[in-house]
This record gives sequence, C-alpha cells and structure tokens, in this order.
Amino acid sequence: MEPIIEASAIIKIYRAGSTSVAALQGVDLCVGDGEFIAIMGTSGSGKSTLMNILGCLDRPTKGEYRLDGIPVHKMKPDEMAAVRNEKIGFVFQGFNLLSRTSAQENVELPLLYDRTHRMKNPREAAADALAQVGLGDRKHHDPNQLSGGEQQRVAVARAIVSRPAILMADEPTGNLDSKTTVEILDLFKELNNQGMTILMVTHEWDVAQRARRIIEMCDGRIVSDKSRSHEKALPSHLCLSIKEPDRGGWICES
Repeated sequence: MEPIIEASAIIKIYRAGSTSVAALQGVDLCVGDGEFIAIMGTSGSGKSTLMNILGCLDRPTKGEYRLDGIPVHKMKPDEMAAVRNEKIGFVFQGFNLLSRTSAQENVELPLLYDRTHRMKNPREAAADALAQVGLGDRKHHDPNQLSGGEQQRVAVARAIVSRPAILMADEPTGNLDSKTTVEILDLFKELNNQGMTILMVTHEWDVAQRARRIIEMCDGRIVSDKSRSHEKALPSHLCLSIKEPDRGGWICES
C-alpha cells in the first residue's frame, strides 16, 4: 500500500504574548492510500490540530508533511489552498450549508474554486455526487427542507464532488442520532471500499470502531495506533450499542 500521507516530527505551537502552548509534540504518521482511520482523543489532545495540518488548513511549526509526495510544509498559503482543493474533501460536525441555496448549488460550491477545471459540467457533477449519497431526488431542496442526516449527506456530496483522494471528517456524526449515524458511517465505508482514503476525528469509541485503524492521541502525541484489519467486522446495527471498554489510561490527564 503506497503512502498518501507522510508526517514526520510534527510540532505545532500556538503563541499568545509570552504564553506558548504545544498542541502537537513530535507526531509521526504514515497513512496508506485507501485506509480508513479514526483519530480519537479527549478535548485538547491535539486531534483536530493534527487534522487541520493534514488537511492543509494550517502548517506545522516544525516538522515535515508530504501529501501524495508533495512537500506541503514548504508551500505558500496559495499553493496549499490549490493542493487542498484538488486532493481533499472535508466534512464537519456542523453541516456548514448555505441556508437559502439548494442542495445541488451547495454541492457545486467547491467546483467554483477548482483551478484545474477537471469537472467540465459542475451542475452535472453535483447531481452525480448527490445521487451517490442517495439524494438524487432531493437536489432542489433547501437545507431547511432536509433532515439532519440528509443535510450531512449533502455535506458529504459537497466533499466528494471534486473526486478528492482523501475525505477528512471532523466529528461528522456529532449532531446526528444513532440511526442516522449508522447511515453516515455506512456511506463512509462504501466510499472507502471504492478506494477513497478516509480520516475521521471522533471522541466516540463506538463510531471509531467502524474504521479499520484507530489512532489515539493525548497531550499532543500519538499514544496508540492499532489496525483492526485482523478483527471480524461488526454488524452495522450493533456498532452503536457497544460501550467504551476500560482500556486503562486513555483519559488524558495533565
């Protein structure tokens, strides 16, 4: 499996006046093309900071980051933006949809910033993406006419409309009920089976169980990195009824 993400000795320090906070403290991470990874940790563990750096939304204070072989850590902001738009799709806890804009028009938005013009017909591409997430018949509906699960599906369609290599999801099920959570995770699994690399930040152990590899963070460091490829897959209707086990010391304490 070829690596698509290679992060080495990543350090991120935030400064406010004379105060410095080390959000990441020497993170090393390699992600193979086509993996499905869950990144877990309590608030302040560094998981979202790491996601922002891997997603080219921020740059490390120190360290090297290569995305599909491209040395992102050496790039200027506009170069990072171009790589981000070409290679990464984002899904967030808040759906971040424009309220007075149809589902199809929301999905078309990323294509307006695509300098490569890979999609010759943005409207057709948006319709195809909505059909892929099961909302082909809802493309003319505004967000307030859609359920929470349908809005998140629109957000997923927007993330994949430009056919990125990587889907990054930050707490994508945080605003959803358990049934809808299963539906979104099933959709992620389907996209992963089609070859898309998925990185998902979550604090919910039962949600992380749907990934094939689970990374746990604490105090800006990776403290556990385990593959679930050798384990028997859990039925989707059971995954959300599993309670977090006592794994001894995962809670991040300072």
